[in-house]
Amino acid sequence: MITAVDHVQLTAPPGSEERLRTYYVGVLGMTEIPKPPALAGRGGCWFRAGTVELHLGIEEDFRPGTKAHPGLRVTGIERYAARLTAHGAPVEWDEELPGHRRFHSYDPVGNRLEFLEPVTGEPGTTV
Repeated sequence: MITAVDHVQLTAPPGSEERLRTYYVGVLGMTEIPKPPALAGRGGCWFRAGTVELHLGIEEDFRPGTKAHPGLRVTGIERYAARLTAHGAPVEWDEELPGHRRFHSYDPVGNRLEFLEPVTGEPGTTV
């Protein structure tokens, strides 16, 4: 039986680790966590916020995920969108998901990310 998502893996091009750290730590407010020594030599970075982990692995023939994406639940979505905008990250609002406010953005290597917050009391809310 599946009980939880342990992490989501995204990919990034070789040499992009510093840009990823700047974005995931400085912009999104995540914490970098150390990769296990057996995996550290592969490059990339791992990040955590609460129980959410995103792993960015290096891929030689990198192509950003522009459709596939993690959906990251946030609180204070308006403030969070303003934070991303203030750091130069794009914010594209999408009102198509009932019971939620949400927007999409892209990390510095082009991976799509979804940020959403349930709207209490609306149909489709899963809180």
